[in-house]
Amino acid sequence: MLNRLLFNRIDNSSLIVFRIIFGVLCFLETVGAIFTGWIKTAFIDPKFTFSFIGFEWLQPLPGNGMYIYYAIMGVLGLFIMLGYRYRVSMILFLIMWTSVYLMQKASYNNHYYLLVLLSGIMVFLPANTYASLDVKRNPSIKQIAMPQWCKWVFVLQLLILYTYASIAKIYPDWLDLTVPKALMSSKQNYPIIGNALQAKFMPYIVGYGGILFDGLIIPLLLIKRTRKYAFFASIFFHLFNAIVFQVGVFPFLSLAFSLFFFPARTIKTIFLKKKPLYTSNKTVIPNYKSILLIIGGIYFTIQVALPLRHYFIEDNVLWNEEGHRLSWRMMLRNKQGIISYKILNKTDKSIKMIKMDDYLSKKQQRIASTKPDVIWQFAQYLKKEYAAKGQDISVFVDCKISVNGRGYKNLILPHTDIAALDWDTFKHSDWLLPSQLD
Repeated sequence: MLNRLLFNRIDNSSLIVFRIIFGVLCFLETVGAIFTGWIKTAFIDPKFTFSFIGFEWLQPLPGNGMYIYYAIMGVLGLFIMLGYRYRVSMILFLIMWTSVYLMQKASYNNHYYLLVLLSGIMVFLPANTYASLDVKRNPSIKQIAMPQWCKWVFVLQLLILYTYASIAKIYPDWLDLTVPKALMSSKQNYPIIGNALQAKFMPYIVGYGGILFDGLIIPLLLIKRTRKYAFFASIFFHLFNAIVFQVGVFPFLSLAFSLFFFPARTIKTIFLKKKPLYTSNKTVIPNYKSILLIIGGIYFTIQVALPLRHYFIEDNVLWNEEGHRLSWRMMLRNKQGIISYKILNKTDKSIKMIKMDDYLSKKQQRIASTKPDVIWQFAQYLKKEYAAKGQDISVFVDCKISVNGRGYKNLILPHTDIAALDWDTFKHSDWLLPSQLD
């Protein structure tokens, strides 16, 4: 049964078309970062970047180097689309994209993380065996079929993503529409559609529609009877997100996944008219079966486990952010912070208040006012900067945060030298005060 599920040969039209679309989206994502000014605000203007903890050695290239870096990724996106030296292009894109993902988190976005995962998956897939320059260079690699696991790896990844996205929304501030109402009210100045988004029914569509869509879309796409309706609902849902929430390439990438749910004949007829349709029904057990099962088992175990970790960390993830990232917790809360950083010179006991404008961009200031790991990183940065001047300092932080419109409450234990603390990724930080979320 398992052998048939994973190694039955099926037509590869869906994978070939997905490769082309994926390459186009990689190109648009990277080149778009250049022309929208995102690279300038994320990498060039800031005095330093908040990397993922443990990856501080990943730093932006000096000068205009990041423009060149992203331009190279754009070219790799085109190579992926064209199927030109596909495996090398895919590996290079994976390395480069993962590096910039880990390099900064002021602009954390779930689709950046998804692109890391998909790039890793695509490295191992035979996505260049048809309609590619690699086939023109080496006709012997041409194939019109693929093992069925190449389809199921996408389906399972999507099932995990959407299921956790749905579960994460099932909490009081979402269910009572506090968050959906805030999301809609922030869009009232949009041209043309701004007023329509303020309709009383819109928070219900966003709130309960979001839970239902995320929880049901994959099962409904898998069922033949509901597939077309689910696909049309998916088009509406993702175009709505693209227009209203402007979440980059994620909506279009999500629509591209639909390729793996429709019959191969349909995909071939629409996109690859000259391609022969594979109609055999053979199960071919490859030599790499054991390796595939081990690597796949480890990978999907991690994917299932990561979004669960915040349940095993003390207190509420909405408050302390511990376990928030890599968990498909998308657009779930509105958090504001008021913060001050105070430096105590241990030698002469002098005190200095830090002007955040001297160190951080406005976007960086927002996350350095609400996210404990970033607060800790900034304290470490200040300590190192003053140590370079020969000064030994303590860093004290007065931080108050508001979650989903509640009143401001103290986040950090008073009189705590944040710079003297270590960070443990897998444990609760006991210098954080208990949440006061009713």
